[in-house]
Amino acid sequence: MSQIQYYTEEGLKRLKDELHELKTKGRSDIAKQIAEARDKGDLSENAEYDAAKDAQGLLELKIAKLEGVVGNARVMDNSKMDTSKVGILCTVKIKNLKNKMTVAYTLVSEEEADLKAGKISLASPFGKGLLGKKVGDVAEIKAPAGTLEFEVLEISY
Repeated sequence: MSQIQYYTEEGLKRLKDELHELKTKGRSDIAKQIAEARDKGDLSENAEYDAAKDAQGLLELKIAKLEGVVGNARVMDNSKMDTSKVGILCTVKIKNLKNKMTVAYTLVSEEEADLKAGKISLASPFGKGLLGKKVGDVAEIKAPAGTLEFEVLEISY
Protein backbone atom coordinates (compact mmCIF):
# COMPACT_ATOMS: atom_id res chain seq x y z
CA MET A 1 0.00 0.00 0.00
CA SER A 2 1.30 3.44 -0.93
CA GLN A 3 1.52 6.15 1.64
CA ILE A 4 -0.43 9.39 1.43
CA GLN A 5 1.38 12.17 -0.42
CA TYR A 6 0.43 15.84 -0.29
CA TYR A 7 0.27 17.96 -3.43
CA THR A 8 -0.56 21.43 -4.60
CA GLU A 9 -3.77 21.69 -6.61
CA GLU A 10 -1.75 22.23 -9.81
CA GLY A 11 0.50 19.25 -9.05
CA LEU A 12 -2.44 16.90 -8.51
CA LYS A 13 -4.15 18.20 -11.67
CA ARG A 14 -0.96 17.52 -13.64
CA LEU A 15 -0.87 13.93 -12.33
CA LYS A 16 -4.53 13.36 -13.20
CA ASP A 17 -4.00 14.82 -16.68
CA GLU A 18 -1.02 12.52 -17.26
CA LEU A 19 -3.04 9.51 -16.11
CA HIS A 20 -5.91 10.44 -18.44
CA GLU A 21 -3.46 10.87 -21.35
CA LEU A 22 -1.91 7.44 -20.71
CA LYS A 23 -5.30 5.72 -20.43
CA THR A 24 -6.69 7.26 -23.62
CA LYS A 25 -4.01 8.23 -26.13
CA GLY A 26 -1.32 5.92 -24.75
CA ARG A 27 -3.48 2.80 -24.86
CA SER A 28 -4.82 3.74 -28.29
CA ASP A 29 -1.31 4.21 -29.70
CA ILE A 30 -0.14 0.86 -28.31
CA ALA A 31 -3.21 -0.92 -29.71
CA LYS A 32 -2.43 0.50 -33.18
CA GLN A 33 1.21 -0.65 -32.92
CA ILE A 34 0.10 -4.17 -31.95
CA ALA A 35 -2.44 -4.29 -34.79
CA GLU A 36 0.16 -3.14 -37.35
CA ALA A 37 2.68 -5.68 -36.11
CA ARG A 38 0.05 -8.46 -36.16
CA ASP A 39 -0.76 -7.65 -39.79
CA LYS A 40 2.86 -8.38 -40.77
CA GLY A 41 2.46 -12.10 -40.45
CA ASP A 42 3.84 -14.90 -38.26
CA LEU A 43 3.74 -13.73 -34.62
CA SER A 44 6.28 -16.31 -33.43
CA GLU A 45 9.12 -14.54 -35.24
CA ASN A 46 7.78 -10.99 -35.23
CA ALA A 47 10.09 -8.70 -33.25
CA GLU A 48 7.80 -5.69 -33.80
CA TYR A 49 4.91 -7.55 -32.21
CA ASP A 50 7.04 -8.57 -29.22
CA ALA A 51 8.26 -4.97 -28.77
CA ALA A 52 4.71 -3.61 -28.97
CA LYS A 53 3.48 -6.14 -26.39
CA ASP A 54 6.40 -5.22 -24.09
CA ALA A 55 5.54 -1.52 -24.50
CA GLN A 56 1.93 -2.33 -23.64
CA GLY A 57 3.03 -4.07 -20.44
CA LEU A 58 5.20 -1.10 -19.43
CA LEU A 59 2.36 1.32 -20.16
CA GLU A 60 -0.07 -0.67 -18.02
CA LEU A 61 2.51 -0.80 -15.21
CA LYS A 62 2.94 2.99 -15.37
CA ILE A 63 -0.85 3.48 -15.37
CA ALA A 64 -1.25 1.22 -12.32
CA LYS A 65 1.50 3.06 -10.44
CA LEU A 66 0.05 6.47 -11.30
CA GLU A 67 -3.44 5.31 -10.26
CA GLY A 68 -1.98 4.36 -6.87
CA VAL A 69 -0.29 7.74 -6.50
CA VAL A 70 -3.45 9.66 -7.47
CA GLY A 71 -5.57 7.46 -5.20
CA ASN A 72 -3.38 8.31 -2.21
CA ALA A 73 -2.92 11.99 -3.11
CA ARG A 74 -4.28 14.76 -0.93
CA VAL A 75 -4.38 18.50 -1.56
CA MET A 76 -3.11 20.56 1.36
CA ASP A 77 -5.35 23.29 2.80
CA ASN A 78 -3.06 26.30 3.26
CA SER A 79 -5.46 27.94 5.74
CA LYS A 80 -4.70 25.21 8.28
CA MET A 81 -0.91 25.34 7.88
CA ASP A 82 1.43 26.11 10.76
CA THR A 83 3.81 28.83 9.58
CA SER A 84 5.97 28.68 12.71
CA LYS A 85 8.10 25.88 11.24
CA VAL A 86 9.07 24.49 7.84
CA GLY A 87 6.68 21.83 6.52
CA ILE A 88 5.35 20.40 3.29
CA LEU A 89 4.14 22.90 0.69
CA CYS A 90 5.62 25.86 2.54
CA THR A 91 7.92 28.34 0.89
CA VAL A 92 11.08 28.91 2.89
CA LYS A 93 13.53 31.74 2.29
CA ILE A 94 17.05 30.75 3.33
CA LYS A 95 20.48 32.38 3.37
CA ASN A 96 23.70 30.50 2.73
CA LEU A 97 25.93 31.47 5.67
CA LYS A 98 29.11 30.94 3.65
CA ASN A 99 28.43 33.08 0.58
CA LYS A 100 25.47 35.12 1.95
CA MET A 101 23.24 34.23 -1.07
CA THR A 102 19.50 34.17 -0.40
CA VAL A 103 17.10 31.78 -2.15
CA ALA A 104 13.52 30.63 -1.67
CA TYR A 105 12.25 27.09 -2.15
CA THR A 106 8.85 25.45 -1.86
CA LEU A 107 8.93 21.99 -0.29
CA VAL A 108 6.85 19.52 -2.30
CA SER A 109 6.44 15.77 -2.89
CA GLU A 110 8.99 13.95 -5.07
CA GLU A 111 6.66 13.90 -8.08
CA GLU A 112 6.25 17.70 -8.03
CA ALA A 113 9.91 18.59 -7.50
CA ASP A 114 11.26 21.03 -10.10
CA LEU A 115 14.41 22.93 -9.15
CA LYS A 116 14.00 25.44 -11.99
CA ALA A 117 10.59 26.38 -10.56
CA GLY A 118 12.01 26.59 -7.02
CA LYS A 119 10.29 23.39 -5.86
CA ILE A 120 12.40 20.87 -3.96
CA SER A 121 11.45 17.44 -2.70
CA LEU A 122 10.92 16.78 0.99
CA ALA A 123 12.93 13.58 0.45
CA SER A 124 15.97 15.49 -0.85
CA PRO A 125 18.87 16.40 1.46
CA PHE A 126 17.72 20.04 1.39
CA GLY A 127 14.12 19.10 2.17
CA LYS A 128 15.14 16.83 5.03
CA GLY A 129 17.54 19.45 6.39
CA LEU A 130 14.95 22.23 6.37
CA LEU A 131 11.96 20.25 7.64
CA GLY A 132 10.85 21.36 11.11
CA LYS A 133 13.18 24.38 11.27
CA LYS A 134 11.89 27.75 12.53
CA VAL A 135 12.77 31.31 11.50
CA GLY A 136 16.28 32.05 12.80
CA ASP A 137 17.30 28.36 12.94
CA VAL A 138 20.40 27.20 11.10
CA ALA A 139 19.98 24.09 8.95
CA GLU A 140 23.06 21.97 8.32
CA ILE A 141 22.66 20.20 5.01
CA LYS A 142 25.03 17.47 3.90
CA ALA A 143 26.00 17.83 0.25
CA PRO A 144 28.67 16.11 -1.86
CA ALA A 145 30.86 19.20 -1.44
CA GLY A 146 30.54 19.00 2.34
CA THR A 147 28.14 20.32 4.97
CA LEU A 148 26.41 23.58 4.07
CA GLU A 149 24.77 25.91 6.59
CA PHE A 150 21.62 27.86 5.83
CA GLU A 151 19.73 30.28 8.04
CA VAL A 152 15.94 30.21 7.80
CA LEU A 153 14.83 33.80 7.13
CA GLU A 154 11.14 33.43 6.35
CA ILE A 155 8.41 30.79 6.14
CA SER A 156 5.19 31.28 4.18
CA TYR A 157 2.42 29.34 2.43
